[in-house]
Amino acid sequence: MQINLVETNLEINQLPIVVGKGGEITLPQSMQDSLNVTEGDRLELIQVGQLIFLSPKSPQVPQLIERIVAMMENENVSLTDLLAGIDGERENIFLEQQS
Repeated sequence: MQINLVETNLEINQLPIVVGKGGEITLPQSMQDSLNVTEGDRLELIQVGQLIFLSPKSPQVPQLIERIVAMMENENVSLTDLLAGIDGERENIFLEQQS
């Protein structure tokens, strides 16, 4: 799924990943390339409710949170609504993978 938000010039990409042994995850190469992330780079892991964000640079974390909050306020979406929508997307992805 890809959502382009023209007003904020923010692109949102959703890519499925699998948690491996020891909780390891692998970022898809296309995402590594677009974020200029290479092996050994440190990332910031942010949890907001049931959402997980990875950020390549910690100074971007406050701006990311501010953008998400602003988008939610502009669209009049509560955290509960956002999480419910994400749960629905997860269910759709699961059903697609099962068929």
